[in-house]
Amino acid sequence: MKSLKKQRRIQVIALTVVALVVATGLIGYAMRDGINFFRSPSQVVAEPPAASEVFRIGGLVEEGSIVRGQGETVRFSVTDGGASVAVSYTGVLPDLVSENEGMVGTGRDVNGVFEASEILAKHDETYMPKEVVDALKEQGVYKEPEGS
Repeated sequence: MKSLKKQRRIQVIALTVVALVVATGLIGYAMRDGINFFRSPSQVVAEPPAASEVFRIGGLVEEGSIVRGQGETVRFSVTDGGASVAVSYTGVLPDLVSENEGMVGTGRDVNGVFEASEILAKHDETYMPKEVVDALKEQGVYKEPEGS
């Protein structure tokens, strides 16, 4: 009788371990496309990512770089003061994306051009994403917003 209880306990523990391993594997599988790493333009230039890697890039839209092409395609450069990366976006660009303003884009690097699938802009005059602020501070070009 005692060995039956011990055997049952071992089976329950083994089943629990297997269930935890399977659950962890499923969570990892589900999140594989949902994790996007942030990179500054200097990091992208120094260590170009793989063509299949989806990541986020942020910085300031370079002055004089916004070029509207045929249809909804917009090209511009994003900089952190140390390096610039060309960005191509097809779609309706948010109204708040303008020269010398902060932006964050999600997409992938294709032959040295960041092809964005999503572009986010600051939502008011004082907000800038923390990652962009950190990258600009690292390059020494960050300016505190007026009135703070």
